[in-house]
Amino acid sequence: MIGRISGLLLEKKPPQILVEVGGVGYEIDVPMSTFCDLPACGEKVRLHTHFAVREDGHFLYGFATSEERAVFRQLIKISGIGARMALAVLSGMPICELAQAVALQETGRLVRIPGIGKKTAERLLLELRGKLDAPPGMPEQSFRANASTPGNRGDILDALLALGYNEREALAATKGLTDDVEVAEGIRLALRQLAKA
Repeated sequence: MIGRISGLLLEKKPPQILVEVGGVGYEIDVPMSTFCDLPACGEKVRLHTHFAVREDGHFLYGFATSEERAVFRQLIKISGIGARMALAVLSGMPICELAQAVALQETGRLVRIPGIGKKTAERLLLELRGKLDAPPGMPEQSFRANASTPGNRGDILDALLALGYNEREALAATKGLTDDVEVAEGIRLALRQLAKA
C-alpha cells in the first residue's frame, strides 16, 4: 500500500497530476480541493495517497490532508460509489460542509454535485451518518494561485468535464473568465457559477 508520496510536481492536468519520486513518475488523481492548493510545477509536493488495484489497472489517488483521504475511503465503501464519484463529492464541497449536510440529512447540497441524483444523495447521507466528524475550526478551503500559463481556460474546461459537467455547462460557467485567469482561481469561480445554476 502506498500511503504517502513526496516528490517533484511535474505536471498538472486536472484532475490528474504527475509527481516524480526517485526518477519514477506517478500519475495521481486528486480532487479539486487538493488540486487548487498545489504548488507550481517544479516544486516539491507531499500528498496522502490511496492505492487501488482493480481488474482494469492500478490507480493512485492523492489528497492534501489525511482527513480528505479518510472521507474518500468512507465514500468508496458505499455501494454504487466509485472513486470518480468520491472525487467529485470532495471536489464539490469542503469536508466540513459535507459533514454538516450529513448531520442535517440535507440532500439539496449533494444533488448539486454532477452525477449525484436524489437517490444517490439519500444513500450517501444514510451511509455516512455517524461516520464523519467535521474537524473543529476547519478553515474554509483556500486556493493557492498557480502560475498562469497558456491554455488555462482549456485546463479549467477539462477539469469541469472530468468532474461530470457536460460541455454546455462547462462552457457557460467559464464564459465570463478572462483569458489570463489562473487555473485554480478559474476552477473556483466556475464551480461557484455552476452552484448558482
